Amino acid sequence: MIFTETPIKGAYLIDLDKREDPRGFFARFFCQREFAEHGLETNFVQINNSLSRDQGTLRGLHYQLGRSAEVKVLRVLSGALWDVIVDLRPESATFGRHFGVELSAANRTMLYVPRRFAHGFLTLEPDTETLYLVSAFYDPEAERGLRYNDPKLAIDWPAEPKVISDKDRAWPDLDQDYHLKGL
Repeated sequence: MIFTETPIKGAYLIDLDKREDPRGFFARFFCQREFAEHGLETNFVQINNSLSRDQGTLRGLHYQLGRSAEVKVLRVLSGALWDVIVDLRPESATFGRHFGVELSAANRTMLYVPRRFAHGFLTLEPDTETLYLVSAFYDPEAERGLRYNDPKLAIDWPAEPKVISDKDRAWPDLDQDYHLKGL
């Protein structure tokens, strides 16, 4: 695997190190040793799968508090999406900054999302399917989110979201105290 740190410390793009021959290729999606060598989480308790039927579906920006804070590793299995993370670590020099990247079935790039980051995505193609490695169990009491169009975040989504859940529309902006309690 090829690990490239993003402009936000602790978040990585992970590309496959493919071994190719006339049949196709083989590559590791996850290797405990390689993740550990980069100081990354190696214990994942869930593997989640999501399908977004419509192009323009927005999911996020989600995170969990305290002991339920998650590390996520995402990969797109079909379709494409614009993936966004927001640094919620108050002590970080990049607190409140975001990073976005296209993940697709074609580029096979993965995104490593550290704990204490909000995460969300916008589908760029219909029938976009993602696979997530997650380091903590889902805890509805610890679930939080940020409004996807918070002017303070100024996320430049590549298209206007068309499908958004009521819950994702209702998340507050970053500057509200509720986000930082329990991080």
